[in-house]
Amino acid sequence: MLTSHRALVLAISVVLSVGVARDAVAREAAPAGQATEQLRSRVERVVTILEDPQLKAKPAARRMALRTAATEIFDFTEITRRSLGRHWQAATPAERDDLVALMTALLERSYLSRIEAYSGERIVFAGETAEADLATVRTRLVGKGGVETPVDYRLYKVGERWLVYDVTVEGVSLVANYRAQFNKILQTSSTQGLVERLRAKQE
Repeated sequence: MLTSHRALVLAISVVLSVGVARDAVAREAAPAGQATEQLRSRVERVVTILEDPQLKAKPAARRMALRTAATEIFDFTEITRRSLGRHWQAATPAERDDLVALMTALLERSYLSRIEAYSGERIVFAGETAEADLATVRTRLVGKGGVETPVDYRLYKVGERWLVYDVTVEGVSLVANYRAQFNKILQTSSTQGLVERLRAKQE
């Protein structure tokens, strides 16, 4: 029931399947803000991992490196918390830990599968708006045929780091999509029931 929405597929593919050439990450004409520069540098880190010939020969090590890179881009705890919405407060600490672990695994599986399906798309950073500790980085995913898909990354600042807590593709929010799915389940089930559903999906 908890199927991946196109927002998830495209969003993860934009960040983690930008290609095997550094010119796949294009720069915008206007000066970039701190959130954009951090996001861009982490995307380039992913490209470095994808290009590494030694890691190509070691699939398990390569996937581990990509998972580590993902934690430098996304705050999976915050994504889970926002996806649960008001239900997060009702969850026990143990249920929250389970939900974060299961959501992280779900998202990781999605982006790792997208990496292997890369077909030449490139990402263009198109601007940034920031206010206090929140920022939105606007990008465009450009396909081989020139078709552009707008993708916005929403980040918040933790110390000196900017982390992604939501992604919007063509106006569709990753967090809002999961929140709608979770709310539907929780109307007739408990938080533990949601944990069991996610665990069954993982298995």
